[in-house]
Amino acid sequence: MTFPDFAAGLDRERANEELFELLRIPSVSADPTRKQDLVRAAEWLQLKLQSLGFTARVDATPGHPIVYAERLQAPGKPTVLIYGHYDVQPEAPLEEWITPPFEPTVRDGRIYARGSTDDKGQAFAHIKGAELLLAQGELPVNVKFLLEGEEEVGSPSIGDYLRAHQDELKADVIVVSDGSRFAPDVPTITYGVRGLSYVEIHVQGANRDLHSGAYGGAAPNPINALCEIIARLKDEHGRVTIPGFYDGVEPLTGEERQMWAELPHSDEEFAASIGVSALPGEEGYTTLERLWGRPTLDVNGIWGGYQGEGSKTVIAAKAGAKVSMRLVPGQDPERITRLIGEYVPQIAPPGVKAEVRPHHGGQPVRFDLGSVWVKAADRALQRVYGRPAAFARTGGSIPIVADFAQILKTPVLFVDLGLNEDAPHSPNESFAVQDYHNGILTSAYLLRELGEEQDPQGPQAAPSAGA
Repeated sequence: MTFPDFAAGLDRERANEELFELLRIPSVSADPTRKQDLVRAAEWLQLKLQSLGFTARVDATPGHPIVYAERLQAPGKPTVLIYGHYDVQPEAPLEEWITPPFEPTVRDGRIYARGSTDDKGQAFAHIKGAELLLAQGELPVNVKFLLEGEEEVGSPSIGDYLRAHQDELKADVIVVSDGSRFAPDVPTITYGVRGLSYVEIHVQGANRDLHSGAYGGAAPNPINALCEIIARLKDEHGRVTIPGFYDGVEPLTGEERQMWAELPHSDEEFAASIGVSALPGEEGYTTLERLWGRPTLDVNGIWGGYQGEGSKTVIAAKAGAKVSMRLVPGQDPERITRLIGEYVPQIAPPGVKAEVRPHHGGQPVRFDLGSVWVKAADRALQRVYGRPAAFARTGGSIPIVADFAQILKTPVLFVDLGLNEDAPHSPNESFAVQDYHNGILTSAYLLRELGEEQDPQGPQAAPSAGA
């Protein structure tokens, strides 16, 4: 089949202007003072989709709203559900931003703004891809959009929403762009995501802060105790010491290890890119294997005692830490959370009380590399980048993916448009202008290619021409 040259029809200036409008809305889902900004972002997306002829609405949830839209004008063709999120991470620390986080700024070919790559830029690229196709006729597939406002806080409302709208959300494949390609010149299809167990460790000592001269050497010190606990969560070989942590972990296949070994990766360049001199981790595995296919445990935050200017000689009464554990197929986040909850009190030093408080989690997921949808995505990426896609897993976690598999029972296709150097979640987050434009083209070609495929089980929710 002959495909049009979508690049010639892309109004790049207009695409940038529209994305900038969305990026200016400070839709920080973790900040309760930004609740109306979340609503404003959802309504902005609704109006944009309606302008393209989609039936679109904003659905309330116990948290932030969900945008649902559909255009079902391709009877007999596959139905594609495109997922993304319009909420963003908090902008702190504000002082580290070179330009304001909610005033998009282009520097050196990159769009700097909170949410530029995670995930407003990537999600909006799909809306613009649909628009590019509509400018040349009707969409080649039935398209549904599901855009949520709680991904950055663990998607607490999405599971109930999927169950309540299960029939409406039926699709042949779900497309997600919410991550990074392997390298700037390497288009990437991600076929697995790690799961997550996120907890807090709280350590209580005396019933009040104590004078370190009057009590030092006799009273238990919760900060010292917390450091001991953290140190005992991993051994000298980089393995997590929680009993039962590795039970059921699916080993990497020889094919995977060979495939990843052939990718253009350099430990030296990777270390230099983040300004470190070594890459510690679990012995016996390469850097990519540790990042994509092995579980780990990291401390994400720690607190206790005096933090102000100067000195204050106290033994703090309390200390705490936030801990994330990235999980792989064969591990269940609820089980892992239970295991660390049992283990931490056992290794706490005498005189303190240690407890684990669960936050949120997500299941690890791996997808079928041989599916017709993966092959279609590979062809679409070749049209944009001129080379076949690399196949990778990602070290990150997207909890909704497990919900898609368990509730909607629909295969997921990850076509990530960003890069790790975009610094998602960090100050000065950015999205390369070229990557944004390539994302629009990728989306258009992907929908074209998906329209040429047919699920062996037949199309889902194939509508009549007047739907």
